[in-house]
Formats: sequence, structure tokens, C-alpha cells
Amino acid sequence: MPISFARISTAFRSLAVVAALGLAGPSLAAGQITVGVGDNILGLDPTDLNDSVSLSASRLFFQGLYGFDRELKLVPVLAESSEVNSDSTQYTVHLRRDVKFHDGTSFDAAAVKLNYDRLRDPANHLKRQSLLEAVDKVEVVDEFTIRLVLKAPSGVLLNYLAHTGASILSPKAIAQYGAELSRHPVGTGPFVFTSWTPDTLKAARNPQYWRQGLPRLDGVTIRSVPESGARLALLRSGEAQFVFPLPPETVQLIERDERLAIDKTPSIVIQYVALNTRKKPFDDPRVRQALNYAIDKTAFIKVVYNGFGIPMDAPVAPGIAFYSKQGVWPYDPAKARQLLAEAGYPNGFETEIWNFSNTLNNRASQFLQQQLAVVGVKVAVNPLEAGVATTRLWGAKTPEEAEVRMFFGSWAPSTGDADWALRPLLSSRSYPPALYNLAYFKNDAVDAALLKGLSTADPAERKTAYDAAQKVVWQEAPWIFLSVNTLVAGRDKRLTGLTQQPDTALTYEEADLK
Repeated sequence: MPISFARISTAFRSLAVVAALGLAGPSLAAGQITVGVGDNILGLDPTDLNDSVSLSASRLFFQGLYGFDRELKLVPVLAESSEVNSDSTQYTVHLRRDVKFHDGTSFDAAAVKLNYDRLRDPANHLKRQSLLEAVDKVEVVDEFTIRLVLKAPSGVLLNYLAHTGASILSPKAIAQYGAELSRHPVGTGPFVFTSWTPDTLKAARNPQYWRQGLPRLDGVTIRSVPESGARLALLRSGEAQFVFPLPPETVQLIERDERLAIDKTPSIVIQYVALNTRKKPFDDPRVRQALNYAIDKTAFIKVVYNGFGIPMDAPVAPGIAFYSKQGVWPYDPAKARQLLAEAGYPNGFETEIWNFSNTLNNRASQFLQQQLAVVGVKVAVNPLEAGVATTRLWGAKTPEEAEVRMFFGSWAPSTGDADWALRPLLSSRSYPPALYNLAYFKNDAVDAALLKGLSTADPAERKTAYDAAQKVVWQEAPWIFLSVNTLVAGRDKRLTGLTQQPDTALTYEEADLK
């Protein structure tokens, strides 16, 4: 059956917004840039954030002991070096000695211990607690050396320390601001906090930054602009120098503008729909499998993202360590109808899909709505403002209280490892409000494999564990597996050095405006 795209194409609306604008942009303050992003910033304490936009913004202010470069290679940041004992149960990390927090207090081993103990403590209910789940205790060896003693061997602990959620916050700020810490970011990063309103975050150059000669910019403003046409208009008018995501249908328009450039970055970001496996009809794997057959993944990528992506062929992206290719769910509406009938739904059923409300997410949900209607599944699309969505998604204390039925979302496993690509989303210990298992999926074999992969440093054993987990997840289909997208951003050609990493995070410290 042919697909009607009338409701889901917003290309001409976006172009119309731009066409009304003149090409001459406003004059810029020296060294000041504005970045337009697609969602609202929900907080600035990286240890207590789930969304990529907020985590990326927090990188203006915070750093961890380690980080990643654009190729997801591990690099030291606040650490200088480390040693691991023979059985990979103790990591000794030597720290930089020339670093101060924005409030003037010194960065040292005591500060790291306080941060890691705070993050590990279940009583604090921090969303990134599981990053340090393998750690049994943190020891101060001397002023600039810490030792992390693990519960079991781990070959990837440093990858978890490199996640933005394991950033180091000022101990003084932690004590001073308490519950308001998320509105008062004080770290060691290249910029210091200026102000934050619901849609605008402002930061200024850190004059005491430990990397000599950096940052090159005097200030950064991040504006939250969920509507794609308005975000594009900021770039075209010169009010913003970088926007992400760029409306995919406007790439050719930007390429014809001699003042602007397109940045394309291969990503590790997956797009999927979580199906609440604790609620009917999604408690039946035949229904979940049927929905995977009902969606044309190639058409989804073409219509929603203008072809910038590939269909998912595993529960994790190809760039992730221990990725295990399973194959793409084929588009087969007849098979979908057959499975629905076998599950007791010969005429389909009615349900609801939630998403964080922005142009691309809304377009994606509407595309899914139209395709599922072909097999008799009537889906009401419910776009939620980010703050409302967060409350409704993570407000339930038990799976029984959860209202969500279908949720269109994305995941960027910023450790580059299969554990963080799978465990926060699919372990039965990762139900909200702790983590992101919005499918409320529970499978004993998957739980055991994820625990095995986390508890060994042997690469062969880890591969066996993650191969097994991915195989079962693919068959059980707690998600509609959709796409791995290419990141597409628009940039003023005068702006250089602003790096977008495969997990969508932006690195500002070497950015410069010529």
C-alpha cells in the first residue's frame, strides 16, 4: 500500500521560514558564539542527567579523569596516567597537579573520592550511579593519586570514568548548593557558568583554565529551539554559528550558501521504539515482532532523516565494542498481520506513542503511526515537552505504575562499550527511575549475560556474553529496531574547532571564530 507523506513532511515549511530571512547576519561580539540545539536543557549536574543535550551542555563546565576523542579513543583529561593490577581488580590513577575548580578550590584525590562516593551512593538516587557499579571502594593513596578497588575484574573501567556522567564537580559547590546543584555548575572545564533560563544557557571563558591558551572563545550561548525551521533560521540569519540537528531536508540549501558548511559525523546513536513489555498487548513477543515487520526501516530513514542513516542490524550500533550483527528485520506487513492474528489481535489494537517533542521526533512518530495503521494498529501520537516527558517517564516508582506504552527515543552509549549500550536499557535492574529500561524488559538469560560481561576483563568472555545478550534481545524484540543515524549539523564557516563526537556531544575548548 502506498504511504502518504503529507502529514510528516515539513521540508517546505522549514524552507519557507528561511526564505523570508535576509542573508546578512548580525554583527558578533568578539569571540562569542551561539549554538542552537533541538531540545531543552533539563539540568547541569552531569551525574544526574539522562538526556544527551543536557549532558553535552554540561561539558562546558565539567571534565572527568578521562574522555574520548572523535574516534572514541580513550584519552586522559584530569588524569595523567594509570596502572591496573594483574587481575584487573584495582586501578591506580595519577591526577594532574595544576588544576583548580572555578571557585578557586584545588582539584585533588580527595575531590575525586568525594565525587565518586557521592555517585556510587544509592541514597543519592543519581541517574548515572550505575557507571561506577563495579567499584567497591575508592582510596586516597596520596594528594594526587587514587585507587579504585573493584568488586570483580573489569577491563573497561576507564571507559566509564570517561563518560560525562562521571565528571568531577567542585566539593565546595556540592556542599553549598545541595539540591540546587544542577543550577549551579562548578567544575574544572573551559567555561564558567553565567546564566540559565528555560531556553538559553550562557557561559564565559574560564580565565584560570589549566590548558594554556584555551579556550579560544570568550563565551558560548546555547539556545534550545525544538522547531527545525526556527533552528535553521538562526543559522541562516547569522544569529547562531552552529545548529544541531540540522533539518536533513535542508542540507542542499545549506551547501549552496557560501557562508555555511555541513558537518557530518558517523554516530553510535540508535533510534528505536521501546515497547512496554509489562503491559498488554506488548507482553506478547509475537506482537512486538509484528511491529518490527510492519515498519519499513529504509523508508523511515529516507522520510524522517533524508537518508542520513542505516537500518539497525543489532541492538547496538556498529561502532560499539562487541557489536554483534543480527540482520535487519525485513519489511513484511503480511507477516505482521499473521503474527498479530496469532497473538489474538486479528483486527489490530489501539495504543499511544510518546516522544520528546521536536520536529524530527514528531515526524518520526507520525511516520510510525501511518505504517502501523496499515496492519491495523491505531497509534495516537503524544509529543511531550522535555520536562513533562521526564516526569512521566521516570516518575513511576514501580513497573505497575508506569503509564508509557510506546516511546520513540534514542540512545548514545558514551562509553563506546557494549555494556553501556545494553545494560541501562535492557537489564531488569535498569527500570525507571534508576535508568532507561522503558520497555520494562526482563529476561533471565540477558540479565546473566550482561552481568557476566560486566564482571570479567577477558575480551573473549565479554564477547561471548554480549553476543548472547544481543541474540536474545533481537529475538524477543522489546523494541522496534529502527536506525543508526549520521549526525548532520550546520556551521558558520568562520567557526572552526567545534567538535561533534559520535555520541552527539560537543567539545568547545578548541573552538574559534575567525
